[in-house]
Amino acid sequence: MYTSIASFLKDWAVESALTLAVLERLTDASLKQAVSHAQARTLGDLGWHLTNGTPGIAGAAGLQLDGSHGAGPTPANAAEIVEGYRRMSDALAAGIERQWTDGKLSEGLLLFGFMETTYGGALNTIVRHQIHHRGQMTILMRQAGLVPPGVYGPNEEESAAMRKA
Repeated sequence: MYTSIASFLKDWAVESALTLAVLERLTDASLKQAVSHAQARTLGDLGWHLTNGTPGIAGAAGLQLDGSHGAGPTPANAAEIVEGYRRMSDALAAGIERQWTDGKLSEGLLLFGFMETTYGGALNTIVRHQIHHRGQMTILMRQAGLVPPGVYGPNEEESAAMRKA
């Protein structure tokens, strides 16, 4: 749980940069990669979900973000997902700085009407939600023939290069 705006913003800068690194590797063709025929959510859908789902969690906690984020169907263009995520990420950081205080983070909150947490806990949910879907995306990227970036450590290709060095 976050207890200061500064600690969240520091963490968010790192986590959103990692998510952007994943999103920036997507190609237009890869966006249609799904887990299976039975599970229709695609790589593009997951990227777009990070763009529109994050404001949904923030909004459930009463945070208003400037702009429209991820409205409409999943784009067929990977660059549009990247840009949408970048705008949303910046709007989230700015909204928290403007609307919340350190003291607010310890206040209780019933998120989505059923999750007992605090405002700092809601920020934690936003970060973990992003991590969860980013992990799913790296697997789908492999299935689509893409090389995902190393996130919390090197990927397979980066590890092989380090062993050779």
